Amino acid sequence: MQDTQGQVNIKDTTANPAPLGLLGFGMTTVLLNFHNAGMFPLGSMIVGMGLFCGGLAQILAGIMEWKKGNTFGTTAFCMYGIFWWSLVALWTLPRIGWADNSTVPSIAWYLFLWGIFTLVMFFGTLKANRALQFVFMSLAILFFLLALGDATGSAGLKVTAGIEGIICGLSAVYTALAQVLNEAHGRTVLPLWPVK
Repeated sequence: MQDTQGQVNIKDTTANPAPLGLLGFGMTTVLLNFHNAGMFPLGSMIVGMGLFCGGLAQILAGIMEWKKGNTFGTTAFCMYGIFWWSLVALWTLPRIGWADNSTVPSIAWYLFLWGIFTLVMFFGTLKANRALQFVFMSLAILFFLLALGDATGSAGLKVTAGIEGIICGLSAVYTALAQVLNEAHGRTVLPLWPVK
């Protein structure tokens, strides 16, 4: 479409990729934290979800956010997709003989650095909606709890982190589904509590 001065204005008609990334993150986070809370052992179901929903779906969403010019969405989804792939690598590389097991202190530092990254990213949500803010703040808390649980060896802290992680993951699923339903119906079906 051309305006009166002959410039071409291109309207973005691509879909919102955020629900895909949030669902990939949220569903995988819920399942991993069922394990952290002691409900079932770590197995191929979590590894598969980590590779494909947590990893691939978020990286695809990040690439789609890049196409939309959203630096925050690109960074968040690509980095958390890479987080899931790196976590699966930490679990599987020693089993296939490609690397030694990571030490407990190194895993604690790994989780702590992801907590720092997430805390900084939380500040990027302050002009977004309250639902997204909750996802990022609860994720930062989750990383710090997991890091502290590994650093101290506290099983109780790991279970607490698991419960908090289930809440975090469910908040991401809610945020994603609210975006899908609100857009599909052209009105607020599930609130996201915008910042005023």
